Amino acid sequence: MDTPHEAGYDAGVGTGESSPQSVMPRPSGPREARPKDKLHVRGIHVRYANAVPVIFRTRNFFAGAPSSDMVAAMPPVVSIRNLSKTYASGFHALKGVDLDIERGEIFALLGPNGAGKTTLISIVCGIVNASTGTVLAGGHDIVRDYRKARSEIGLVPQELTTDAFETPWDTVSFSRGLFGKAPNPAHIEKVLRDLSLWDKRDNRIMTLSGGMKRRLLIAKALSHEPTILFLDEPTAGVDVELRQEMWALVRGLRDKGVTVILTTHYIEEAEEMADRVGVINHGELILVQDKAELMRKLGRKQLILQLLAPIAEIPASLEAYKLELARDGHELTYTYDTAGERTGITALLAALAEAGIRFRDLQTEQSSLEDIFVSLVGRHK
Repeated sequence: MDTPHEAGYDAGVGTGESSPQSVMPRPSGPREARPKDKLHVRGIHVRYANAVPVIFRTRNFFAGAPSSDMVAAMPPVVSIRNLSKTYASGFHALKGVDLDIERGEIFALLGPNGAGKTTLISIVCGIVNASTGTVLAGGHDIVRDYRKARSEIGLVPQELTTDAFETPWDTVSFSRGLFGKAPNPAHIEKVLRDLSLWDKRDNRIMTLSGGMKRRLLIAKALSHEPTILFLDEPTAGVDVELRQEMWALVRGLRDKGVTVILTTHYIEEAEEMADRVGVINHGELILVQDKAELMRKLGRKQLILQLLAPIAEIPASLEAYKLELARDGHELTYTYDTAGERTGITALLAALAEAGIRFRDLQTEQSSLEDIFVSLVGRHK
């Protein structure tokens, strides 16, 4: 049975030691001709043990995001296979989820309340045990190699859970120490400044506003410089201006190579920030797609015509266009597929002229990610 220390997302942490990634053949030739016993190249650390070079990966993710070619050649930073969770009551929270999340992307996981978003995140972060399936985080199995897996992850939980009598400086520094990291006041200062908490660093947490406490949770999650950051409803209870600042912070982390997985009820948040979108409902992942491609495939446009004179009904000659009549006969709406070869607008305007229907103005509207989300969830009820 897991101890409380092992079960928490910021507990059961790594030792701070690097782990070998691969071993190369023993170098040939006299010892003088061999490389030095220690060699450091950006992002790679090589040490010789018994004349065998061992490559270690460094944790300098602040050096910048990898190029697109490098990302394409890398394995997914999070790999989930056949993940299921069934509680003792018989409730199936997750049902055979398969998902790969690439390095350096912002991935938005959308779903209604109770869809399984938080359960999925909790399993990856080691808080909840899966019933079946495997998860790799940063190449480490979350069960067999849980310390190294969890040291790769930062989690901002949905609930506000902080020690009311501590100060932001102390609690963020303590969180860093839990992951076996040496003290780094400069990093703690940068995190607090980026989250507009520097002026409150010595205040007791109980005196902070709700928005500040949420930002503090993000600071704690970033304290140990993770390569994977989970944000579970990060801007709930945050004002509009601060939400914009936090979006900028998340983009900045992505630009530095951090992978961000975001769950949110604010659809505009996903539409604004995400590179890819996943939709989960009733424990099943029903769609994973590039956001722009999703908008292109499932997004629809509407042509809205403001008529010069109202009509009582749509003429039979226009039935093929499936028009909608609104505003007491003063408005006609034509919905068309943006991905189609032809929109049908030219033919519609000609048909309207033949029917003697004249309009004084027209406008187009694009369906939003929220419209697409509602449509997808509605199909899978």
